[in-house]
Amino acid sequence: MKKKVIKWGFILLISGLAIGGSVVLYMFNQPHRDVQASTADYEMEAKQLVNEYLADAQISNDKYLDEEGESKIIVVTGTISEISTDLNSQKVILLKNEGEDAGVSCTLLPITNSEKIAVGDIVTIKGVIRSGAGYDEDLGLFEDVIMEKCDLIH
Repeated sequence: MKKKVIKWGFILLISGLAIGGSVVLYMFNQPHRDVQASTADYEMEAKQLVNEYLADAQISNDKYLDEEGESKIIVVTGTISEISTDLNSQKVILLKNEGEDAGVSCTLLPITNSEKIAVGDIVTIKGVIRSGAGYDEDLGLFEDVIMEKCDLIH
């Protein structure tokens, strides 16, 4: 009797591991979302996106994120106020007008890194939101909207 229980327990354990491994393998090998090939859900000025987040972050998250927390695809237009490079050697541009408290920080795709852009250029960028704008009371600083998987549309 005891050997039978151990045998069935072992069979269930192996079956569970096989099913779990299959699910993990399936999820890992799913195709990545192609932001640039998809149509945009929203198009707006960078200033409008920042102002919506500063007015009410929860309403903005409900609007720009889906049920699973994935960002909808957004196209923003604005003036480049700063160009930098992140630790992954990707170009990061900040869309912000002079005198504004916060802007939209866009991490460009590696294929876009060679694009000729300069501070002061007005550009249109397509990407997804990683985090919204806000105000950090402890530091007394405004935080930018952060977008990633960005590409220049022109």
